[in-house]
Amino acid sequence: MTTPLLFDAGALALHRRRAACAPADFLLRHVAADMADRLAAVLRPFGEAAEIGALSPVLADAIAPGFPGTYRPLGDLADEVLPLAPGSIDLALSALSLQFVNDLPGMLSQIRRALKPDGLLLAALAGGATLTELREAFGQAELDVEGGVSPRVAPFADVRDMGGLLQRAGFALPVADSDVLTVRYDDAFALMADLRAMGATNAMAQRRKTFTRRATLLRMAEIYRERFSDPDGRIRATFEIVWISGWAPHDSQQKPLKPGSAKARLADALGTKERPVLGNNHSEE
Repeated sequence: MTTPLLFDAGALALHRRRAACAPADFLLRHVAADMADRLAAVLRPFGEAAEIGALSPVLADAIAPGFPGTYRPLGDLADEVLPLAPGSIDLALSALSLQFVNDLPGMLSQIRRALKPDGLLLAALAGGATLTELREAFGQAELDVEGGVSPRVAPFADVRDMGGLLQRAGFALPVADSDVLTVRYDDAFALMADLRAMGATNAMAQRRKTFTRRATLLRMAEIYRERFSDPDGRIRATFEIVWISGWAPHDSQQKPLKPGSAKARLADALGTKERPVLGNNHSEE
């Protein structure tokens, strides 16, 4: 089955090159600091690490004090093929890059194959609540001014789905959680300037290839301020960070008990009376 093309790799690369000239990396720095803390809590040494989708040295600098091993940044994911041999690394990290992958299940499977047994994946990506305000304001503005809606904000990951994706890719002990940051701006145009400086402007394959009308932009900013501003007039922008982790299977890892191996009855623990399960051909008076 052909993977749907969500993102234009050429446009995404162009946006990132432009952003490198004057980057807005506050969000990446926040994630990098959090990732360094999470990694420090893992009581296991790692010797060979790869950063998937490394856009800058921010993450490498953040974890360097506690990571004495070999660190390999992999910045170009345009063809979505990892240049890693099977079982060649024992740590895979990614900070705010995997949300721009067309085939996320396939990328997770590649990372899983590249990890040695008991190797760890730790990644952060933009979640589904990211930029909900901008999505709503643009959608209503396009309806008001142009009579239709075009794709503008990517369909980011849902934290409820990520655990299942990790399991499908073959990871053991999968974990997915999220946190939400609210950033305030003077207006919607200041937010959009930051998104450009992050290299995170619209790179969707089905986006309109023409400039947005001035009237649409002005209406969007008006709606944004009406619906998502604080008493001081500044607007709010939501960024959801989804965190995922999973381990390449190894015999030393915890495993669920086999059915019937429990040494205590659940009914006894709950202090209730155990009742037999009735089949479809029985009824209970």
